[in-house]
Amino acid sequence: MSRPSQPKLTTADHNGVSVIQSQAHATAAAAASASSSLPAAVAGLQQVPQLVPANPSAGGGKALPPSKMKKPQADKDSEEYRQRRERNNLAVKKSRMRSKQKAMDTQQRVNELKEENERLEAKIKLLSKELSVLKDLFLEHAHNLADNVQPPAGAEGSSPAPNNPSTNGQ
Repeated sequence: MSRPSQPKLTTADHNGVSVIQSQAHATAAAAASASSSLPAAVAGLQQVPQLVPANPSAGGGKALPPSKMKKPQADKDSEEYRQRRERNNLAVKKSRMRSKQKAMDTQQRVNELKEENERLEAKIKLLSKELSVLKDLFLEHAHNLADNVQPPAGAEGSSPAPNNPSTNGQ
């Protein structure tokens, strides 16, 4: 089985981007460039060109973000470098002071909460004791009332005698 012949591909560099063109388009581009002021790479472009990087060793994929791009190294003896280092040192010092202050504030808050917790626990103990005393008083009072309550009218023998003028010894 033989594969159908594919058109030969050529590349042309235009503004830092290589453009892949088929041979038929490349010859048409050459003819068009003779009659036009456009470069051959632009004149022979297909409607949807395939673009590849001009430098294949740069690796395919995403572009580097500005923070990852290599910046020209400033000379360590330069005034700009010294100023940047000084600003960075101040920023680091300020950041560390803020971090220490935050840790101290957090520790102070922990200590305040511990003290409040101890006060509340002492209050709970005091209120529990007071509740226990009040319960005991209530139960004692209820017991005393139950002992002093007169039985119902059906049990006359056990009820105290009413104050009767005839039985009072008059």
